[in-house]
Amino acid sequence: MSTTENNPYQHIVEPLNPDNPNQQFYNLSKLGDSRYERLPFSIRVLLESAVRNCDGFLVKTSDVERILDWKQTQTQNVEVPFRPARVILQDFTGVPAVVDFAAMRDAVKTLGGDPEKINPVCPADLVIDHSIQVDFNRKSDSLQKNQDLEFDRNMERFQFLKWGSKAFRNMRIIPPGSGIVHQVNLEYLARVVFSHEGFFYPDSLVGTDSHTTMIDGLGVLGWGVGGIEAEAVMLGQPISMVLPEVVGYKLHGTPNKLITSTDIVLTVTKHLRQVGVVGKFVEFFGPGVAQLSIADRATIANMCPEYGATAAFFPVDDISVQYLAQTGREAEKLNYITKYLKAVSMFRDYNDVCQDPDFTKVVELDLNTVVPCCSGPKRPQDRIPVSDMKIDFETCLGAKQGFKGFQLPAERHSTVVPFQFNGNEYNLSHGSVVIAAITSCTNTSNPSVMLGAGLLAKKAIECGLSVKPYIKTSLSPGSGVVTYYLKESGVMDYLSQLGFEVVGYGCMTCIGNSGPLPDSVVEAITQGDLVAAGILSGNRNFEGRVHPNTRANYLASPLLVIAYAIAGTVRIDFEKEPVGTNSEGKEIFLSDIWPTREEIQAIERTFVIPSMFKEVYEKIEKVNERWNSLVAPSDKLYSWDPRSTYIKSPPFFDGLTMDLQPPKSIINAYVLLNLGDSVTTDHISPAGNIARTSSAARYLTKRGLAARDFNSYGSRRGNDAVMARGTFANIRLFNKFLNKQAPQTIHLPTGDVVRILKESGSGSSRDWAAKGPFLLGIKAVLAESYERIHRSNLVGMGVIPLEYLTGDTADSLGLSGKERFTVIIPEQLTPRMIIDIQLDAGKTFQVRMRYDTDVELEYFRHGGILNYMIRKMSEN
Repeated sequence: MSTTENNPYQHIVEPLNPDNPNQQFYNLSKLGDSRYERLPFSIRVLLESAVRNCDGFLVKTSDVERILDWKQTQTQNVEVPFRPARVILQDFTGVPAVVDFAAMRDAVKTLGGDPEKINPVCPADLVIDHSIQVDFNRKSDSLQKNQDLEFDRNMERFQFLKWGSKAFRNMRIIPPGSGIVHQVNLEYLARVVFSHEGFFYPDSLVGTDSHTTMIDGLGVLGWGVGGIEAEAVMLGQPISMVLPEVVGYKLHGTPNKLITSTDIVLTVTKHLRQVGVVGKFVEFFGPGVAQLSIADRATIANMCPEYGATAAFFPVDDISVQYLAQTGREAEKLNYITKYLKAVSMFRDYNDVCQDPDFTKVVELDLNTVVPCCSGPKRPQDRIPVSDMKIDFETCLGAKQGFKGFQLPAERHSTVVPFQFNGNEYNLSHGSVVIAAITSCTNTSNPSVMLGAGLLAKKAIECGLSVKPYIKTSLSPGSGVVTYYLKESGVMDYLSQLGFEVVGYGCMTCIGNSGPLPDSVVEAITQGDLVAAGILSGNRNFEGRVHPNTRANYLASPLLVIAYAIAGTVRIDFEKEPVGTNSEGKEIFLSDIWPTREEIQAIERTFVIPSMFKEVYEKIEKVNERWNSLVAPSDKLYSWDPRSTYIKSPPFFDGLTMDLQPPKSIINAYVLLNLGDSVTTDHISPAGNIARTSSAARYLTKRGLAARDFNSYGSRRGNDAVMARGTFANIRLFNKFLNKQAPQTIHLPTGDVVRILKESGSGSSRDWAAKGPFLLGIKAVLAESYERIHRSNLVGMGVIPLEYLTGDTADSLGLSGKERFTVIIPEQLTPRMIIDIQLDAGKTFQVRMRYDTDVELEYFRHGGILNYMIRKMSEN
């Protein structure tokens, strides 16, 4: 990736240190082009990659010129290639990627090629963090019990991944129990600057998880892509991307002493949603950035998908280097990182306005205006000041069904349901908290909010407060370092006393692995048709994601998670009402137990130290004994077990030949579903538990599995038969054909109400949100707009993404969805071209084909990106 052979820019290669001529770099400052110093720092990373990888074929000098000329080309839908330095995966998306690789090897062999050509050519790290569930909580042995269950349930998957780590070069597996992928990336995997094969160059990556953007907070440019696109990068293909606009986000002012990084990120999320940054980079600058720790920046970058941008970049500065030192990186690395980035003008001083580059536009946030807040009840961008939570929830109860409404009649707003738990009687009502989880990469990587939560717990216990025992409380740290400093600082005992025991190292509640609620709680919720609440320190709260029985879910800081758990309800105004009453009848207010910023910073300085990081990460790949003892096959081709319900050879490449067929129009197609706005990939492909009445459950039952062994949809993404049956299985799917929420549709032309997939047919994973529809026979999707990764995955699977022209909607065109559609595909195709759709009633309207680049059109001609790669790898 860094050779100078045939590179037209080899004249700017020079040693970083004259005393070591074998360690070189492409000195972009020597391009002699004044435009370079005006480029956003994020665009400079794209430029360096293009210069270093320029071979006249995959990357051309014209691509370099387009990037250099960003100020002019940013609005012209200009296509450029980008070769990330590495790829990162988690197991939910990593397992299907390795399954695809194994199936691609089989396909290449069938076509007469060398199957070992299917092999990562850039470093690929896979962190197993999505498999563990909160089956046990509130007990000191919860962690061990959950980890044992994780292994018992996922033994097949783990053996398969261990096979992959042996069969494929450049693939490293971080075992279960190590931490959350993005925190492990931040604290351990990130290079910031690569030193590889005699060259220095910026660390950059793509990942199969949308929150890969968290690494942008450390100055490493990265973002989430579909699993299918990541596989192509691993095979040496550059990403073909439209050169993005870059929104400069200026931070200034000083945060209020009661504000957490979570409050800042929820404020930024709502603000940037309003600005509109879909498909764009956001780059942060201004004196306010210098006041934020790397953990704070990473929290803001983490929620980039929620505000819709592709990347949320914080260029490297002195604080970045201090963080690298704090997390145990060697002094030698820190020296060359700093020296290299300064040499190529990629090192930032946020207080120096002379370094501010050109941006497409600039928006600002005064940090002093941020107030404590949550987001919900159904979307992360719906921010609510904590002072308004009570009235907002009560308004949502009666509001029309939607993102901010549950449409309950007024007479039911005061419903109270008594129930028994452990021999005592309690009451549940609308807004009662039944899940309180300190979870997710968004916050558990941030010592300030984790230690803040610990200090709040300490003060709550000292004031005599507690959490009701039926509330499912949990703490899932992002790495072993978090547990280390919580224990060393003395706050872990207080968290445990409130029920926040460590339950596992993984995403857990945030991805729907919240585990079961007590039966009596579920019965009470069902009996009263209650809008029960979940409160979590996560980044996703879409309907049906956290738990089927929590219809209202709120994102909040770890401190507020504990506060609402103690209160037992979200129908509370903390400024006017006590958070609880102690055994002596004294009312305790949240302000009485909220720690000051000075308290948090003092404990952080004392207990978050480099030796902790070194001790944890020196043994991370070998510390899990069950993983070490796993026996996996050593063959280069995988031996598929037809009895497996976890790992199955997918049918994507059945019948594939070397011959290309010309694109065909779609003739007289029926609509499978007619969906509303803001349909998420969670609606299309759920990640949580497999309902016992679902098609997937019946499939598993027929193969001898008991309901307790179903596991989650996410864990079974290596089996297409399960995932096809899980497609559109979200109980909160709103289908306009039925005018209600249900995993059902109508059969056309009969009009019968049916499940999306009957038994005769062959979860939040974006690749399966494309693979599932493909297996259901969907040839095209017609929408007003697309989330970036979902569109990319549709392209990768050969499903045509069609977009209404500006001003058109299904309603304005008078479409019911019951028509028959003929999509005219012309022989000569161009990016983003407008084509005709003919209806059986004779009407014709136009849409845009969302193939945005020539490379994407090439994938379409091959029937998808993987077919393209197989044919390429099979050529003699």
